[in-house]
Amino acid sequence: MPPAKTPSARPTRRLAELVADRLEAGARLLRRFCGTPDRDGRVLILGGVRSGKSRHAEQLISRYPAVTYVAGGLPPGDDDPEWAARVAQHRARRPAHWHTIESADLAKTLREATTPLLIDCLGTWLSRVLGEVGAWDQREGWQVRVDERLADVVEAWAGARVPVVAVSNEVGSGIVPPTFSGRVFRDVLGALNSQIAARSDEVLLVVAGRALELKENGSR
Repeated sequence: MPPAKTPSARPTRRLAELVADRLEAGARLLRRFCGTPDRDGRVLILGGVRSGKSRHAEQLISRYPAVTYVAGGLPPGDDDPEWAARVAQHRARRPAHWHTIESADLAKTLREATTPLLIDCLGTWLSRVLGEVGAWDQREGWQVRVDERLADVVEAWAGARVPVVAVSNEVGSGIVPPTFSGRVFRDVLGALNSQIAARSDEVLLVVAGRALELKENGSR
């Protein structure tokens, strides 16, 4: 009578791999259902005016115990009460324990961050930068200066060592702006959004308060 064969470890190992794959797939679905990033990485959230993009970003980042809020736009002043009211509304909505940085040096902030970041938003930051480099009055060399600033931010975003969520305006779906400044802002922001998205782990589009995940070309 031939001796009994010793069970191979290969089927057991294969079964363990299948179970692990199923568990990871379930975890991904659960994270997506709960509205959290697929991993602790870089998330870009796009949306139109009053679409709910900032609220969604705040909900997404709030799972972390410590958060740094990055406001890159111009600080509110007495000459623009409407802008001051918008900023005050955002401040009132943020948890009191969040740390806030108001700076146009977004690349430095990304590189030196030690806690998760919420950047709100790239549109207001870009508007400030375009003013600083002389885009509005078409100062000589402004295109080179703005390209350098954007490249620096994109590089810092790609190398971020902490979870980061950035909010940005989706401005490419409307009519062609009738002014030079409007067209410059739309074109440059569209290019920036594309570059940031290409280096993000997840990209969401918020429409009427609903978040839609944007897939890469060729993915399902």
